[in-house]
Amino acid sequence: MALLKFERLYGLKRGWHAAGLCCLIVLGFVDPVWANAKKSCGGSSILDEIQAGDPDLFAGIIKQVQGTQNDGTLLWRISRDGIPDSFLFGTLHMTDPRVTKLSKQVRAAIQDSKVVALEVADTAPAVVAEALANAPTLMMFDDGRRLDHLVSPEHFSKVKELLDVARLPSGFARSFKPWVVSMVMAVSECERKRMEGGKPVLDARIAEVARAKEIPVVGLETVESQLEAAASVPMEEQVAMLRLSLQLADRSDDLRETILQLYLAKQLGALLPLQRILAERHGIKDTEFAGFKSRMVDRRNRKMRTRALPLLTKGKVFIAVGALHLIGEDGLVALLQNAGYTLEPVE
Repeated sequence: MALLKFERLYGLKRGWHAAGLCCLIVLGFVDPVWANAKKSCGGSSILDEIQAGDPDLFAGIIKQVQGTQNDGTLLWRISRDGIPDSFLFGTLHMTDPRVTKLSKQVRAAIQDSKVVALEVADTAPAVVAEALANAPTLMMFDDGRRLDHLVSPEHFSKVKELLDVARLPSGFARSFKPWVVSMVMAVSECERKRMEGGKPVLDARIAEVARAKEIPVVGLETVESQLEAAASVPMEEQVAMLRLSLQLADRSDDLRETILQLYLAKQLGALLPLQRILAERHGIKDTEFAGFKSRMVDRRNRKMRTRALPLLTKGKVFIAVGALHLIGEDGLVALLQNAGYTLEPVE
């Protein structure tokens, strides 16, 4: 039954949401220095509001940023005696030109590589569609549970409204697992339109540069493994994340701009603290997200490290993954250092 529902659903639209479903739900933060940056899609920094309304809380977030291991750098040089240098780069899965415009150092590192390793090598709609069709129960309930039984009537009504806006059939709303709706909502309307217009996210832009030089592009993960990671988050945490997403739905452009400015400011350590603050402001306890980072970040980091190590033994690899995967004691920078490599900040 779930497969039949999925095929009917996905037959209606194979566009932007293929990429959207593979994006993480992340909330970001920015230093005020970015406040006057050009905004392609509008929106304003939520952290600016916190700074103005609660300076002590803002200072606490800044303190956590400063204490985050390996924060403040997006491009790292990877070296080891007897092996040509490689690079590790943190990306943001967005189409904004402030993100997709590659610096000279990043472009040079890509073009000088012998292989480029992304999270997923190919995210073409047909590839994602096949992965989703092969595992429909990751997305949809098939055990009698229903989304409208897991959230309030008011929230479920909002779910249907937002699915309509995203041009997905709201008639299937009760069959979707919470994480799916949250992922759809993670893509703002502006970003969705840019994707529909053919604008590539940063990761796809990197792949374009590599393929133009006939450099092979490989994946450290598969679409299937990413879907499995999202679906592995405990149901109560999926529901909590959906509740937060629904309560922030009217601020999607602000969330998008906040994430983007966080990335530009290279202050990724504020991401999870800000998420906790926003959750608490909307009556959601921090403990309701206990397994999210473990399943969506830390476990995937270890798997990506395992896939990257054989590539690194040959050198001249350009690894590009979501920037959140780089930081912290469980991030890829630390994991590769623990594997015997030297990682030096480049920019």
